[in-house]
Amino acid sequence: MAALAQPLLAGHLLVVDDDEDVIAAARLLLKRKVARFSSLNDPQQLPDFLQQHSSLHTVDVVLLDMNFVLGENSGNAGLEWLTFIKKHYPDTVVILMTAFAGVELAVNAMKAGATDFVIKPWSNEKLLGTLHAAFSLAHSRKDNRQLNQHNSALRQSIAASLPAFIGETPAMQELLRKINRCAPTEANVLILGENGSGKELVAREIHRRSARAEQVFMALDMGAIPDNLFEAELFGYRKGAFTGAQENRAGRLLAANGGTLFLDEIANLPMHLQVKLLRVLEQRQVTALGDDKPQALNVRVIAATNASTEQLHDELQFRQDLLYRLNTVELQLPPLRERKEDIPLLADYFLGLYAQKYQRKKPLLTREAQRALANYSWPGNVRSLSHAVERALVLSDQDLLDSADFALGESPLKTGAARQLHPETLNLEILERNAVETALKKHGGNISQAATELGLTRTALYRRMEKYDL
Repeated sequence: MAALAQPLLAGHLLVVDDDEDVIAAARLLLKRKVARFSSLNDPQQLPDFLQQHSSLHTVDVVLLDMNFVLGENSGNAGLEWLTFIKKHYPDTVVILMTAFAGVELAVNAMKAGATDFVIKPWSNEKLLGTLHAAFSLAHSRKDNRQLNQHNSALRQSIAASLPAFIGETPAMQELLRKINRCAPTEANVLILGENGSGKELVAREIHRRSARAEQVFMALDMGAIPDNLFEAELFGYRKGAFTGAQENRAGRLLAANGGTLFLDEIANLPMHLQVKLLRVLEQRQVTALGDDKPQALNVRVIAATNASTEQLHDELQFRQDLLYRLNTVELQLPPLRERKEDIPLLADYFLGLYAQKYQRKKPLLTREAQRALANYSWPGNVRSLSHAVERALVLSDQDLLDSADFALGESPLKTGAARQLHPETLNLEILERNAVETALKKHGGNISQAATELGLTRTALYRRMEKYDL
């Protein structure tokens, strides 16, 4: 009755034994229990059989005899075929069987890669239980392989979709040299630069050139996480840890285990939360809310901020012990206005990128357009240039784009203060944009301070910065 209660084994089982009675007994027991049953009485047929079924009806589990010569009981033949299978078909689960039981033989079989060991004559219930576990393992291996392949393809797709690391000015070449030096190490990196200058792109470039390149790159916007959700989001929680915690959830930090953790806008993290992050980075352990067992954390930390060096070294704004933990290597990303020679290269890159996206011929720029782009101060840096090029390409069907297609007007940095004192318009969106620009400039890009002066939350300020391409 116990045998009849066993579920159907989904997959392909191959039994290899030179004893036809053994194969007949296996077929009688298993033909109604396994989705696909095959057998071989000569192990020499194994290579061709496995090759023929490598794509369709892949063999999931092999039940393999250890002795194929009359009077032989060393098990060497079975171990040799086990080695062959594990070398060429590592996802296939192998169970060895023999009529000559022995602890040493079983140990050698396990060392060689066998999943289990069956003694002939077998107990039907025990064999079915062993096969059930073997098929579960086989399916798990197959799922993991497919997941790894999917993740690898996803990483390649993401890498291909990222903006190219473009820059021929001395400042950018020096930055690239530093990236080449620090990327292969495990040193923590702090990237300084204005909004839109490409800090995350630099972080991804470091990750791409590191030994962790095949692992996850986890980006966290520290300023966008509400204070009351900080620990739950980063550290995770257990079911029942707080009201609304209906299930266990892994935090973002452990999701990045083995890879690179990018902490964007780190200076916007309040002081009382800075100490909690510091403790995790120092101890290299994460304890989920509602749990008392810490889990090991193995990540490389890359942080970024638009705050100035002076602001970072202000003990009232940023913990110095956390700063020293983060800035083993410090990289300064220059704003676009300080590398004007790179603007034509970036504009040409974005023209090609968006022409491909919208399936049209890549337009060219007039000299006047090139001059206008180079002379604009780009308060939103590379991100702003990217949006301007995309907008111009969408709104124009011409093969040649002129300066008027970009609607740049005067530089916001040059005229913003004058507009605040003597507004030339009562358009609320323009006035709001000017107020946001002025607050950000006044506070050196510090989101928390600018948001306070504007009477906004950090999240609300981020939304307006995104709305106005700042």
